[in-house]
Amino acid sequence: MHTPPAAARLADGRVTSVNGCVAISPAALPLQMIVFRTLLVCAGCSSPHGIAACVRAGGTADSQGLFDIMTELSSSAFATLGLSAPILKALTATGYQTPTPIQLQAIPHVVAGRDLLGIAQTGTGKTAAFALPILERLARQKTRPESKTCRVLVLSPTRELATQIADSFRTYARHLSHSVGVVFGGQGHFGQQKMIARGLDVLVATPGRLLDHLESGNLSLAGVSTFVLDEADQMLDMGFIRDIRKIVQRLPRERQNLFFSATMPQEIGALAAELLRNPEKVAVTPAATTVERVDQRVIHVSPAAKNALLAELLADPAFARTLVFTRTKHGADKVVKYLAVAGIEALAIHGNKSQPQRERALARFKDGSTRVLIATDIAARGIDVDGVTHVINYHLPNIPESYVHRIGRTARAGATGIAISFCDHEERAYLRAIEKVTRQTLPAEDRTGGAAPVAAIPATNPHGATAQERQPRPLHPHHRNKPRNGHAHRHGQRQQTPSRNGQRHPFKTARRAPN
Repeated sequence: MHTPPAAARLADGRVTSVNGCVAISPAALPLQMIVFRTLLVCAGCSSPHGIAACVRAGGTADSQGLFDIMTELSSSAFATLGLSAPILKALTATGYQTPTPIQLQAIPHVVAGRDLLGIAQTGTGKTAAFALPILERLARQKTRPESKTCRVLVLSPTRELATQIADSFRTYARHLSHSVGVVFGGQGHFGQQKMIARGLDVLVATPGRLLDHLESGNLSLAGVSTFVLDEADQMLDMGFIRDIRKIVQRLPRERQNLFFSATMPQEIGALAAELLRNPEKVAVTPAATTVERVDQRVIHVSPAAKNALLAELLADPAFARTLVFTRTKHGADKVVKYLAVAGIEALAIHGNKSQPQRERALARFKDGSTRVLIATDIAARGIDVDGVTHVINYHLPNIPESYVHRIGRTARAGATGIAISFCDHEERAYLRAIEKVTRQTLPAEDRTGGAAPVAAIPATNPHGATAQERQPRPLHPHHRNKPRNGHAHRHGQRQQTPSRNGQRHPFKTARRAPN
């Protein structure tokens, strides 16, 4: 007979399992840790391991007793983590029944006020792992924020992720009176300034726009009691380390610090050692371990054949909701144009898109009106969409940990998914690095001989023009003695463009899109 591990009784009489699970059925409770309020003695074998476990092991229990234990399990799982009734009510309305492993490990430490370094793959519930206990601590403190201050500061690398985190806080706090705000680039300062002036319990922000408000005197961080750095690895990849240090200098010395990250490169460990104080570390998976439910494979293909191969794959209706990753913003736009010529609708989401454009593209992808979304790594950090059937790496990432995050966009909430990576000859070093870090060899298919062409798809140049349209236009007589625009660099000359008044001026370096 299966005997679950010993249970430890808590001070208030509740009992929680320690090292394993009391299995009811794989379908009913997919997680391997069950939390009890009471320890029941089985009538069938007199063992103190619970009615449900004994029923599975062959013991006896009436149907009412089994129903009672199931009800007890579902209602008390979050309650035993120290969350109060208003938050539990919001979780019930949202449909949350059992905590994920990262939530089980992190929530008690955060409620207790400890610093935390949390490592978990995307889709494992990291946001709730810090949002729920933060709201619990705010409810217990019963104070109100002063004007131009916030009590909790959450830093996020992208607009989409910042919006998603703020929405999660609002959902969990629906039965509380906590105020939640979000600020990021691409929106007007005035509306954000008015919101901050009222004082906020929780402020979610991207680093660049937060510094704008700090330097303008719109916001003071003197009242921050909890500081959260989410997606810390991506923060470092995007070059926000200097901005983060500027922000940390403005925070009170006495505060709680929470770091959450999908991967754990060495730089994160160094930053954690610098900013965290005696932190608890929780990790539900080894560093850079890919999601087990994702079926992964790689296709070796020449760069020129990638577009045709992508169109060939997307012609299959099984690719019902597909996320395609490119390395650059320009590359994402090129892929969208090619697919449009192929008769496949796709939308792009990246830093050069305005915030309304990004929100519309993501909304259409979520509601299914667009089944293909082309994204860069930076923009994709805020894509939290259930039901993504396929992830395609049009370009392999040059950072191995980014591969883990990319394919984690599928196989969410216990579902399965498929990840397909295109690899040309220049990307083979990236593939070897990914396989080394993830400790696996990806099944490979060789299509370097050329992917089968898709019918009725004309060849296109980077700007979407067909081969006929690509023919050079005859020069106007006035310009025949001048080099074509774009050829000056080949002769060591500085490329210039005419202005409206006829004067020439050199190109200016484009500014980085606001985050």
